[in-house]
Amino acid sequence: MKLKEINQPLLEWFYQNQRNMPWRDHPSFYYVWVSEIMLQQTRVDTVIPYFERFVEQLPTIESLAQADEDVLLKLWEGLGYYNRVRNLQIAAKQIMEEYQGTPPSSYDDLIKLKGIGEYTAGAILSIVYNQKKAAVDGNVLRVLSRVLGDSSDITSLTTKKRMKELIEQNMPDDARGFTQSLMELGALICIPNGKPKCESCPIRSFCKAYQTNTISQFPVKKASKKRSIEKRTVLLILYQDKILLEKRTNSGLLKGLYEYPSIEGHFTKNEMKYYLDELGLYAPEMKKIVSAKHIFSHKEWHLQGYVVPLIDTALGINKHLKEGIWASIEEIHQVYSIPKAYQTYTNWLDEYFQ
Repeated sequence: MKLKEINQPLLEWFYQNQRNMPWRDHPSFYYVWVSEIMLQQTRVDTVIPYFERFVEQLPTIESLAQADEDVLLKLWEGLGYYNRVRNLQIAAKQIMEEYQGTPPSSYDDLIKLKGIGEYTAGAILSIVYNQKKAAVDGNVLRVLSRVLGDSSDITSLTTKKRMKELIEQNMPDDARGFTQSLMELGALICIPNGKPKCESCPIRSFCKAYQTNTISQFPVKKASKKRSIEKRTVLLILYQDKILLEKRTNSGLLKGLYEYPSIEGHFTKNEMKYYLDELGLYAPEMKKIVSAKHIFSHKEWHLQGYVVPLIDTALGINKHLKEGIWASIEEIHQVYSIPKAYQTYTNWLDEYFQ
């Protein structure tokens, strides 16, 4: 089977079945770029409302370059992997300063922009400029490994490079449609975990894995490393109608975001009372509340919560929590960007302040 044989049936299927997405309606550089960055590690149905809000508030590359960081992080709140949006802004500034506001349209220039790698560059060049450049991600690798019956490790850079070259050598003149058709097939039909919808696949007659009934054996990839587990205790420190927030440092996990104060480890109520006494915080109605778990790519947070209603602002609060900000529940929703890891505790506060 020659890979070119899948082009026509795949394109015909795509144009009849493609999903409606706001960036497809207006495939400009800015829209495709922002959507592709958002779609990294995130599902389409999750991204759409974020994308619409983002481009409504920051409609141009120039407005993105000039945006205040807190506004930027708030727009991204809940999507996770916050370095993505920081890199977006850095790249926007590069475009304004180095390219006079006109986005580059060559591969060599695109990959010089912060946060744009081979995949994103390929997606932009093919979808925006209809250039025969491949955008090879996990979805595309899964499709090709099944179609070709290729048992190479898809996490290998050698495999990705070979698949990229193969696509570009066989890409039709409608590069824009072909790139999106591979993405769409991987998202809707040739899905992971051995449960593809082969009977609905437009290219199943070309697929070696389908023909040999070996779909569950593809793709092949090496086992990922086991995530480490980190126990943390989250403190919802309240005074009247305000909640104490801290801004995380500008390095490490979730840098620059706001969070409820937390400490490493899980503690009994007596241990927490002693800890608060050491800080000079008087909260006789302190109690244990909900627990939660959040999974990052490389670690898990197992969270335990305490609500700490203060009798007064306490002398120690300024001394021991210098970076603290007292925020209302409205400000938490509208102003300060809180990581999704703490969503359980924001939900708890919503009920508390009803």
